[in-house]
Amino acid sequence: MKKITKETKLSEILKNQKFQKILAKYNLPCLSCPMARFEIQKLTLRQVCEMYGIDVDKLLKELNKGCKKKNKVEKHFFV
Repeated sequence: MKKITKETKLSEILKNQKFQKILAKYNLPCLSCPMARFEIQKLTLRQVCEMYGIDVDKLLKELNKGCKKKNKVEKHFFV
């Protein structure tokens, strides 16, 4: 996955189980809400963080740190 930004759709982030764990650490209610399945296609990370009072910059830093680790592993594997 490319770098995650404030405008990345939540649905894209949730495709990765590692990112789901990071979001769960921040108590993101969308992960367990049955109605969220209808909204996550439209909602951006920024919007969700604003709704639930989550520090978007701190969360982005952690998510993108996870992206870098994954990319390093993939590059090493294919070399």
